[in-house]
Amino acid sequence: MVANALWHEPLRRAAELIRQSRRVIALVGAGMSVDSGIPTFRGPGGLWQRVGEPSDDDFRDFLEDPEAWLQRRMTPGGAESEMLQGLLNAQPNAGHRALAKLEAEGIVQFLVTQNVDDLHARAGSRQLAEIHGNIAKTRCLDCGSRQPFDIASGQAWPLGTCPSCGGTMKTDAVLFGEPIPADVMTRCEQEVARSDCMLLLGTSAGVFPAAGLPLALRKKGGRLIEINPYVTDISSDCEVVIRASTTDALPALVSMLVGE
Repeated sequence: MVANALWHEPLRRAAELIRQSRRVIALVGAGMSVDSGIPTFRGPGGLWQRVGEPSDDDFRDFLEDPEAWLQRRMTPGGAESEMLQGLLNAQPNAGHRALAKLEAEGIVQFLVTQNVDDLHARAGSRQLAEIHGNIAKTRCLDCGSRQPFDIASGQAWPLGTCPSCGGTMKTDAVLFGEPIPADVMTRCEQEVARSDCMLLLGTSAGVFPAAGLPLALRKKGGRLIEINPYVTDISSDCEVVIRASTTDALPALVSMLVGE
């Protein structure tokens, strides 16, 4: 296969760099879930490019009137309806399964995902931080407790009262203008501090604070490996760049590292 021939040398260098590293973590973006049928947000043809980004006041609007916010956001044919349909139909792809395999083999120690689709957990990843939350959970804005939520139930953005403290519950997915939950951000920063190599998988590396994590690792001498079919804001800082989808390249990387 021609594509495999083109990737062989950067894959080989990536595998060697991973073997030399003391602790490897990964940062995942929306590009990893494209082959599961979920559109990207800012990538070519992405959701926000087609319908426009939500307002930076989105979270404030939710706090002012959750019911009115929910009614506006779930207008049939809108961005949320399209995203929800993709989430309902999505299944983990070969890239998700390969990343879970790398964790199971002790090669990748931790995963930070910017995706809210729950596909990493469904593929078997266990050591992960969902920096933008998880659509399959609700979160209390007061005590931070999380509860599982069935997105197939017909209500995409659950509202209600926290069973633990009586606070306001919302979808765990982080809204525009909403701070990243402190417990998640702290864990991500701790993992970066402990690691010396990061895989950048299907991420544009342009959305902060997630985009600051590879920069922090690079600043302290860590090495970056990018797998992405497109040039990104972080490409020039990466030691190895593999111009391929994660669906194709990650299983090939597993074969090199594990022999499968």
